[in-house]
Amino acid sequence: MSAFPLNPAQMAAVNHLHSPCLVLAGAGSGKTRVITQKIGRLLQHGLRPEQIAAITFTNKAAQEMRERAKELVGPKAARKLTISTFHALGVRFLREEGVHLGLKPAFSILDSDDVVGLIRDCANTTDVKLPKIWQWQISMWKNEGLDAGGALAVAESDAERQAAVIFQAYSERLAAFQAVDFDDLIGLPLKLLSTNTEVAERWQQRFRHVLIDEVQDTNAVQYALLKALVGREGLFTAVGDDDQSIYGWRGATLENLKSLQTDYPSLEVIALEQNYRSTSAILRAANHVIASNPKLFEKKLWSELGEGEAVAVLECDDEQHEAERAVARLVAKKNADGANGKWSDCAILYRANHQAKLFEQALRRAQVPYKVSGGQSFFERAEIKDLCAWLRLLVNPDDDPAFLRAVATPKRGIGHQTLAALGQFAGARKISLFEALFHDSLDTVMSPRQLHGLHEFGRYVQDLTARAQSAVGAEPARELTMSWLEEIGYEGHLSTIDDSEKAAANRWSNVLDFVDWIARRCGGGKDGEREECHLLDVAQTLNVILSLMERGDEQDQLVLSTLHASKGLEWPHVVLASLVEGLLPFHSDDNPITPERLAEERRLMYVGITRARRTLGVSVLKRRKKGREMIIARPSRFVEEMKLGEGGPKRDPRAALLELRARMAAEVAAREGEEKI
Repeated sequence: MSAFPLNPAQMAAVNHLHSPCLVLAGAGSGKTRVITQKIGRLLQHGLRPEQIAAITFTNKAAQEMRERAKELVGPKAARKLTISTFHALGVRFLREEGVHLGLKPAFSILDSDDVVGLIRDCANTTDVKLPKIWQWQISMWKNEGLDAGGALAVAESDAERQAAVIFQAYSERLAAFQAVDFDDLIGLPLKLLSTNTEVAERWQQRFRHVLIDEVQDTNAVQYALLKALVGREGLFTAVGDDDQSIYGWRGATLENLKSLQTDYPSLEVIALEQNYRSTSAILRAANHVIASNPKLFEKKLWSELGEGEAVAVLECDDEQHEAERAVARLVAKKNADGANGKWSDCAILYRANHQAKLFEQALRRAQVPYKVSGGQSFFERAEIKDLCAWLRLLVNPDDDPAFLRAVATPKRGIGHQTLAALGQFAGARKISLFEALFHDSLDTVMSPRQLHGLHEFGRYVQDLTARAQSAVGAEPARELTMSWLEEIGYEGHLSTIDDSEKAAANRWSNVLDFVDWIARRCGGGKDGEREECHLLDVAQTLNVILSLMERGDEQDQLVLSTLHASKGLEWPHVVLASLVEGLLPFHSDDNPITPERLAEERRLMYVGITRARRTLGVSVLKRRKKGREMIIARPSRFVEEMKLGEGGPKRDPRAALLELRARMAAEVAAREGEEKI
């Protein structure tokens, strides 16, 4: 089944077919390989590809699993496998079964910005921050399996009771609009599987074996959905690591791992302890740290990759000094790798997003190319999503999510009651919202004033579509786009949604960049490699273009990332930054740490350590900035827990030499600058 033999534990996991199985996959232990190899074993055992489902948490993980499955079982069988994220599986389920919940197959899926806008309308507020807080609270309730009534019953404060009331209005609005949010893609399938025996039996018969990755990251609703999919006697393989459970703040709970053994008494637990990523020095530090946590399952990583370089502690005066030392260390590591050295082999990991700024400055000074992992993409910005929704609507008037975003951005006097009535009218006739605008019977459920506003919007979209077809080339496309933005008053709209002029100006600058991007796309390519096209051509291929741009070619860039965003990734050379009390573990006088949070922070440290393959540096500070003050910093308790040697941490002499050279070079440059003046 593979050119490389499985180790005994991996083989046991792959061959266990007769009862539920929990694979405790330590960091770097080859869990994706086990999952794909088990798919192949299930096919050999007689299951058909369409009877196997593999569920992951990210599109990237699903894509990697899909590619590996294709290599193993061939493209024909791989096409029939269900390999998807929880949410993608939820979409598929609701497209097929949503009619039982009153959903038409073409229901709309609202993204985060759509949800915030809808909640703002439900609350009838212009506040910028409160709707986001309500969105987070409603999402947490949904992930706990609560509806609006349940949320009101458990609400403990006036703020929570207010959020629960808004939750009720928001739920009613979603139903009227034939729309769902991302949490509903898990909650609604669970609701239907739990209440409709026929549907539950159909899906349990469809999937005879379910494989789920990163089971430690499931929340209560996702775990309940897994149980509903496999049934009481169902077969599944759950793969996860209790030592890498770091998403408690978004509802993930280790209780699910505990419950597996209770819910499925015949569960077989198999631990993968051989690590194929890191050196023994790095794994020893990781094992020492995680040993301080209470254990659900015993597991200790080991490696055959050799002892490797000792973990280095970088002692820094403050954050500025830390950034210089981290960059100097990674420059040295990249150069030491010679012709094979790549910037993409290096990463700096930190606890919170705000820490990236000083590292970015140091990298720019050193002329090191870098990218900030997890940062917001240009095309994910709300203002760009607004304009993309309009363009999608020009191409496909039946795109209900695009319709809902365009008709409300900017506001044009078409209120939520009008849209709710339109949604009910369209849902009853199984037609799109745009098609419903011009239906002969719409006047039976609308007042003349409501009807006029909708018809005016519909006619404008039709007119803009016709104009877009004739806007061929860069300048005509630019002129039309700017005219359109002026006609809908988009620049003025931005000033109403931001609480500062600067924020609105930044958004408008992004819009102008987007206009330039569209114009370039319409203008054709150099040397005739791409013909000039009209604005509608660009709109038609927008999703494909954006998908390709986001994927891009892998560039040679050093990575800056939060520890949470680094999970699942690895680099030959890693620096863990600012290992001081208050940051990692995160706590303050106003927010003292609990035993549960300390355990999760320790797991976060463990994840950070195990991202490193060959070398690991951890930096501590003597002083750090807190607000506007500099305060004394204490090394994180996790540094001591790493047990890096007697007599305190050892400083890396090569890094110290590089630092000295960097300081001397800076002094020379400063003197030369003074002489020129």
